[in-house]
Parts: sequence; C-alpha cells; structure tokens
Amino acid sequence: MMFTPITAKLDLQEELTEALNINEVFSFKIGSLTVSIDESTVVSWIIIIAMTIIALLLTRNLKVQGEITRRQALLELCYEKAEGFFKGLMDEKTWGFIPWLMSVALFIGISNIIGLFEFKPPTKSMQMTAALALTSIILVEYSAFKDKGIGGRLKAFASPMAVITPISIMEVFTKPLSLCMRLFGNVLAAFTIMELIKIVTRAIYIPGIPVVFSLYFDIFDGLLQAYIFVFLTALYLKEAVEPVEKKEKKKKKNKKVKA
Repeated sequence: MMFTPITAKLDLQEELTEALNINEVFSFKIGSLTVSIDESTVVSWIIIIAMTIIALLLTRNLKVQGEITRRQALLELCYEKAEGFFKGLMDEKTWGFIPWLMSVALFIGISNIIGLFEFKPPTKSMQMTAALALTSIILVEYSAFKDKGIGGRLKAFASPMAVITPISIMEVFTKPLSLCMRLFGNVLAAFTIMELIKIVTRAIYIPGIPVVFSLYFDIFDGLLQAYIFVFLTALYLKEAVEPVEKKEKKKKKNKKVKA
C-alpha cells in the first residue's frame, strides 16, 4: 500500500516519450510546400543569437597597441590555447578553418549542456547532428579538391592500390555518418538517462540527486562530445591535404607495427 502513491505518479513511458519528442513550434507555407520549424531548430537559433550577442559584448573596444584590459588578455589567452591545440593537429594548409572549428565546438558544447536551463538539446535531433556532420565533410572534401585538384583527388581514391577505390569512395559517406551518429547517440543517451533520473527522483521526493548526475551527463559528457567532434574533423582536414606518398608510408608503417 505504501508504494501506491509513487506508482500512481510514476509513468515512465508517458513522461519519457514526452521529453524525447521533438515538437513543432510553428509552420508556414511557401506555395504548396509547408515548412515546419521544430523545437531543436528554435533552440539552435536561440543559441546562435546568444553566442553572437556575447561575442559582440566581449570583443568591444579591443586594442591592437597599448595597455589591454583583463578581459582582452583572457580572450587572447583562450584563443591562443585553442589555436595552438588545433595547429598541433592540422596541416598548415588548413589552419584557416581553425576559427570555424572553434565556433562549432562552442555551438555543440552549449547545445549539449543547454538541458541545464530546461531546454531540450538540439543535438538530440538527428537532423541537427547530420547537418553539422555534412558541413564538416563538405569542408574536408573542399580542402582535398582545392589542394590536390580534381585529378589528384581522384588519384587519392586509388591509393595505395586501385582495388581499394570503392572503399575509399565509401569513406566519403561513412565519415559524416560516423560523426552524425556518434554525436546524436551520445547526446540522446545522456539526455534519456537524465530524464529518467529526474522522473524517478521527482516521484519519490529525493531532490538534489539530478544535480549530481548532471555534472557528468550534461556537463562533462556534453563538452566531451563537442571536443570529439571537432577533434575528428581536424584530423579529417589534415588527412585531406596530406600527400598521397605520405599516406602510403604511414599505412606501411602501421602494418609493420601491427605485425
């Protein structure tokens, strides 16, 4: 009898389904086409607007010469550390993408931890993670074609031997799929676990427990997934402009180590 009130208030399937649903916020028509805007899109817009406003506020009145403020000194330190990290991973030819990688890392990081503010993370939507992954791979392929030319890029597909050409071509599609599913799967899993913890602790009146778990599932795991996404993208960019001969030597070296 003592468990009756708890059981009555605890409907995991209903509450979890509601939390996992990505609801439509509004829609509009363009001719005969209906465009639907869902929660993940709206939340991503809020994040982009907030990031833009914060960036404008933080970068006001920056100086090139003379004494700088503590704010500018801290911004320069953070930028230099992040730039140094990416420069250590990437080829000099792709350093121009470092500001973009930093922006993506910030966007994904904020998207993953925004559940702390009672928003649904936009990265738990596969369409969002797919868009991020496709953007990354488009830049990777752009870098490859720009560096090697059309002939050189096509030749790279047949390196080190023509028989692996289909596999090399398949990698163009598996890389964005891997980026997309890794980010989506981890964020969705963390979100689901946190929602279950919130539902159960709310039903049995044990406050405070979700905060403890949130330190890992929302903050640590969320920031970790942002790091992994940009880390892999940086490696793909480096590989895209790497000379074919260097790739072949690296593969031979790896085979010897495994042997």
